[in-house]
Amino acid sequence: RDELKMMTDAFNALKPAYPDTDAALFLTAPSPGTIALFMENQYYPTDEAYLEALGAVLKQEYELIAGQGILLQVDCPDLAMGRHTRYSHLTDKEFLARISLNIQTLNHALSNIDPDQCRVHICWGNYPGTHHCDIELRTLFDPIAAIDARYISLEASNHRHAHEWTLFEELKFPDDKVLMPGVIDTGSNVVEHPDRVAEQIANFANRLGPDRVIASTDCGFATTATATSVSGEVAWLKLASLVAGAKRASRRFN
Repeated sequence: RDELKMMTDAFNALKPAYPDTDAALFLTAPSPGTIALFMENQYYPTDEAYLEALGAVLKQEYELIAGQGILLQVDCPDLAMGRHTRYSHLTDKEFLARISLNIQTLNHALSNIDPDQCRVHICWGNYPGTHHCDIELRTLFDPIAAIDARYISLEASNHRHAHEWTLFEELKFPDDKVLMPGVIDTGSNVVEHPDRVAEQIANFANRLGPDRVIASTDCGFATTATATSVSGEVAWLKLASLVAGAKRASRRFN
């Protein structure tokens, strides 16, 4: 609670200096399935019991964050990256059964959170690898759409997935959800041109409507303290390009 208060106090002190910015504070937390992915069960009689226990503990954490008026972001690499890492031995059908349980547990943990106050981040792994073993978004589309959060953050700049905006032409994305497509590659030091960013945003906005698209980054620029692939200076340049590209895209829909 003390750390959350420190964050909200700092944010509230800074916000008046930027009166024209519609800013909001958010805090990330892992999904139950993500913890189970990285920290294997060594105590509970079954993996299902372990996942249920994780969900119960994280439910308290989620509600503590939301109770401070902070937007909750749940990070869910278990739903995508998990397929080609720990669960690479499974078939797609078996993996979908696994993440179905993960999503059921996550939804229970979010049961007291207003969906408008929650977003989930789907990630294939923020690393500069080949990604040729990534599971396709098409396979994950319906399970992801069933998560009880209004905002869905999705990698879409990663070269392995940059084409998948076309899925929104044929698959039904729930009307009550907002998509946050990544239009900045957080695993590359190349600074995207604002026109390219605008084009990517427009690809989604043309299909979902501009009010249901919020441009984002693929992932964080440094997911761990020792795994930074993009320097701070380059990260700020990329974010500046994101802002410029979003403004250019917005003008197309005014």
